[in-house]
Amino acid sequence: MNNTNTLYHGSNVKVEEKELSLMTNVFFPDEQITSDDLYFICYMIERIGRHIKQPNKYVANAIGHDELAKKLSLASVLHSENPLAVADDWIHTYHLEQGTYDVTDVNPLFCTQVPTATQIGKVYKRLILNTLQDDEDLADAILRVYNHPICEVIDNYNGSAYYEPSPYIARSYYAGGF
Repeated sequence: MNNTNTLYHGSNVKVEEKELSLMTNVFFPDEQITSDDLYFICYMIERIGRHIKQPNKYVANAIGHDELAKKLSLASVLHSENPLAVADDWIHTYHLEQGTYDVTDVNPLFCTQVPTATQIGKVYKRLILNTLQDDEDLADAILRVYNHPICEVIDNYNGSAYYEPSPYIARSYYAGGF
């Protein structure tokens, strides 16, 4: 059951906050996936994408819906593992290939400090939660968001999209761009 509360951000921006059950754990049906679990998956997608020099979309699509649902269900345990070991395991398990896309290759005149994988994981977690549709689970939402063209803008750290306020990023997602 979804309930909606009205929040006000800034002087006059009205944002709806959904109270919802995000997703049921595929291994333990009496447990729910949390936003922290979603954050961990977004962080790992970012970390792996940077490591193998591939866009996040490639990583999310290669893992796929069913495996993302499993990873979300295991996130509360996986987050206590060494993230380098988790990344290596996923790279091997899903046969992720090395690419040439380097999201950290920025112009120092425009970006003096590249955001960390944890920071970008939070950006994507918030975007997924802010655009979550009633008829989709979190695995669907991850794939929908990471396959949206706005990710190319968010992941261009020479611009400012990644550090814009979450409601603005969500509105830009729906508008098709910044």
